[in-house]
Amino acid sequence: MKYFSIYISLFFTNFYFAQQSHIFKINKYKIAVLSDSLQENSGLTFFKDQLFSINDGGNTSELFQLNAQTGKVIKKHRTYLQNTDWEAITNDNDNFYIGDFGNNNGTRKDLNIYKFPIDSGISVDRTLSVTDGFATSIPFYYPEQTDFRPKNLRNDFDAEAMIFLNGEIHLFTKEWNSKMTTHYLIDSNTFELQAAKKVETFDIGFVVTDASFFDGKLYLIGYTKKTEVFLQIFAVSENVDLFFTKPLQKYYLGSAISLGQIEGIAVNASGIYISAERFLFPFGKTTQKFFHIPHDKLD
Repeated sequence: MKYFSIYISLFFTNFYFAQQSHIFKINKYKIAVLSDSLQENSGLTFFKDQLFSINDGGNTSELFQLNAQTGKVIKKHRTYLQNTDWEAITNDNDNFYIGDFGNNNGTRKDLNIYKFPIDSGISVDRTLSVTDGFATSIPFYYPEQTDFRPKNLRNDFDAEAMIFLNGEIHLFTKEWNSKMTTHYLIDSNTFELQAAKKVETFDIGFVVTDASFFDGKLYLIGYTKKTEVFLQIFAVSENVDLFFTKPLQKYYLGSAISLGQIEGIAVNASGIYISAERFLFPFGKTTQKFFHIPHDKLD
């Protein structure tokens, strides 16, 4: 994403966090400073035991395969896909999905998710494009959006988070005005323009920047304009398409001033992996970082 303007309060206390969420500072769980090639990383996903990341708009259209223990880049997988504003990556064990749907200004009418077979980009290590038939586009729109006038960081039709579950793409919005998130469903096998289906909305209190699903739980991560970083966890309800009926816990993780701008989360049996892009603020900058929280530490 493009860096947002920040007005930093130097005197806020932790009383708010104690009342609203558990305090769980993650700085001590940093395991690496990520490569300079991932200064603007934007999303994480596990395919089996392999961890992958991407960069957002203005960067190369590559998949980065990471060592989950060290954060080092193992390999770069080149594509010829258009990176207008890549913001999320997930997979269904057969295909990768890359969300080119960053929309900070609220003006985009070309929201898109790329879908391509994992073997075509990983096992064969070939370049990918839509025109060669190995990648397809899933274009979509928000039927509730009727105003496309520029509203930088003041619109509710932005998104940076998605997962694949039960045959469907689940997208979670980044709502700058309301500080809520809306859960939409998108058909992964429809390649003509489709309306995203609104399912539920939750008053989450921060802008959501990535999502992961593991062992019956949805993990949403993000931040506020005051640089506060949060993690919210939900359980699947009896209706497997709903998450927000069972909020489990909310954690305050620290400030982006020390953590970096949190943009990625992926969860597996080993724990919670979190990535942050380089963060610029009025008094300095924070490097891109990589964290690992074992499950038993968070519990």
